[in-house]
Amino acid sequence: MSDYIDQTKRTISIASPPKRIISLVPSQTELLYSLGLNEEVVGITKFCIHPTEWFHTKTRIGGTRMLNMEAIPELQPDLIIANKEENEKEQVEELATKYPVWISDVNDTASAYDMIATLGAICGKEDKSAFLIDKIKSNFAALPDLMQSKESRSACYLIWRSPYMTIGGDSFIHNMLAIAGFDNIYKSSIRYPEISIAEIRKSNCKYLLLSSEPYPFRQKHIEELKKELPRTTILLVDGEMFSWYGSRMLHAAGYFLQLRKIARL
Repeated sequence: MSDYIDQTKRTISIASPPKRIISLVPSQTELLYSLGLNEEVVGITKFCIHPTEWFHTKTRIGGTRMLNMEAIPELQPDLIIANKEENEKEQVEELATKYPVWISDVNDTASAYDMIATLGAICGKEDKSAFLIDKIKSNFAALPDLMQSKESRSACYLIWRSPYMTIGGDSFIHNMLAIAGFDNIYKSSIRYPEISIAEIRKSNCKYLLLSSEPYPFRQKHIEELKKELPRTTILLVDGEMFSWYGSRMLHAAGYFLQLRKIARL
């Protein structure tokens, strides 16, 4: 048994490397796949859509916030991977009374790298996790620096509709938005504030980014919003590239470069 400290400062004892892992977090499920843990991962959620082969073959134990608590004992996990924000606190606490539960709390790229490195260490995949982190950092470093640009990069990123919700400066999405080259007009706000279209109009922000998740914004929403924000450039963006804090980050830099071209940054 080895002791590890998770990102909520809890110390847990884990039989390292674990042999039967349940992941309650879609982006971290994909990370486990990238680390080569095909045999070790025995359970995932219904929202763990990457990789496709795991989605169709691994046992699903409900949603991230509505776990099937009866199905988990049957899998006999020796490690459960959860997230402070994405999973229900009460369910995670209940699971922690029976199994080792490692909880992530990712708010920026630095904490994402820490999460990747720690899970690599826990699962005996230190080399692979280190290579992954180096590659992600290298990809981001290769993006052209837009800090000297005099063009406005002011943006609002919407994650929800009815009510409209955006992202504050203490969120992982905010950090990724900055790497992509945009200046979050709600960077002084906390977490995910509710806002109105009137507020966006008053801000005179240049870009309005509509995320594909958690609310599935579509082209029809652009058409609706164009009527109220005729001077704002409205774009649909891939929410996974902005909010998945595992190996999906490998593809983010390339996506951001294409988005910059579309936005003419």
